[in-house]
Amino acid sequence: MNVLVGTLRRALASPAYPWVTGAVLTGGTVVELALVPGTPWVAGAVLVSSASVMWRRARPETALITVAAAFLGFGADTSLYLVTVVSGLTGLYTLGRHRVQHPAVLVGAGALASLSVNLVHIPKWAAMVPEVRPFLVEGHRLDPGLYAETLLLTVVVLGAVSAGDAVRAREEARHERAAAQERLLAMERRQAAEAERAAVARELHDVVAHSVSMIAVQAESATYTTPGLSPEARDALQQIAGTARSSMTELRRLLGVLRTRPDDRAATAPQPTLAGLEELVEQHRAVGGSADLRVSGERVALPAGWELSAYRIVQEALTNARRHAPGAHTVVDVVYGTDRLSVRVADDGPGPPETGGTGGTGHGLTGMRERAALLGGSVTTGPGPDGGFLVTADLPW
Repeated sequence: MNVLVGTLRRALASPAYPWVTGAVLTGGTVVELALVPGTPWVAGAVLVSSASVMWRRARPETALITVAAAFLGFGADTSLYLVTVVSGLTGLYTLGRHRVQHPAVLVGAGALASLSVNLVHIPKWAAMVPEVRPFLVEGHRLDPGLYAETLLLTVVVLGAVSAGDAVRAREEARHERAAAQERLLAMERRQAAEAERAAVARELHDVVAHSVSMIAVQAESATYTTPGLSPEARDALQQIAGTARSSMTELRRLLGVLRTRPDDRAATAPQPTLAGLEELVEQHRAVGGSADLRVSGERVALPAGWELSAYRIVQEALTNARRHAPGAHTVVDVVYGTDRLSVRVADDGPGPPETGGTGGTGHGLTGMRERAALLGGSVTTGPGPDGGFLVTADLPW
């Protein structure tokens, strides 16, 4: 049964289907006209109605010609050709199926056409059947057949148009479901890819970053703690430490790429630096926050990794302040030392929840700590000495 249904659906979807059915109807019209000859007007209308069915899929608006010719063929003669009924119903179905006009407009036009055709058709039919005579109803000559046949044709028009419109609505709903399913699958694939990228980033950080940072620290400390070290060996150790720190910077960039969505335009934008902190604080104020920025110490040129990490830490701290302490006043302190950069972000909000320990384990706080660890520094979070929430970052260089 399923095979038969599948074969039927493929046949109906074939581009040749409207041409084959139109040709069959046209051939049937020729045969029927040969058996029941009609006037040239009627024959032409019936032929046009059946032949125009061929174009119903390529040009759905031609179904208007199909229906009009069918009504004309029916009203111009007393004979009712079977092919006229079939082509007329096919045309009405096509008009509803392709929404050439609103279904209410199509049904209203069909009802008027039915009434107009019957005003001509009923008298001819009554003249051929003597026992059917008009009679008096409240002084007017009315024929009940006029109303009965008009109502019947209107119901037929309504049924054909409604069937076409129902099929259209069902197919649109199916396409919408398929599109929604595709969007869902695409979203799931993106989420799976992003989760995998994040997992790779975590592995790189846990396995590689720690080792590289240890190499840098040990190589640099060896130049000061090893007695009798030759200048050549001291230079070699300094080069090892510098190479390790450069590797950490490249690793940080790699982790940033892995944690960034591929279609994110911000991935190709210039990386922010500490020079943009004032603008960052202004953005915080623009969305209803209250914040002050204080910079102390002699500004020195820092590597890009230190500039970006400090900026992101401040950015995340301000975001957390807006989210968890709306309305609180936040103070951002940036201190340039001789060998380190200190960042302190404190707010006067309610502080961490009682069960929050030293500041929670959210992804934002984890990201802060990871950024600092990549540079050999640290981030501490928790309640401030005067209440509120405090984020302190120490980034040596």
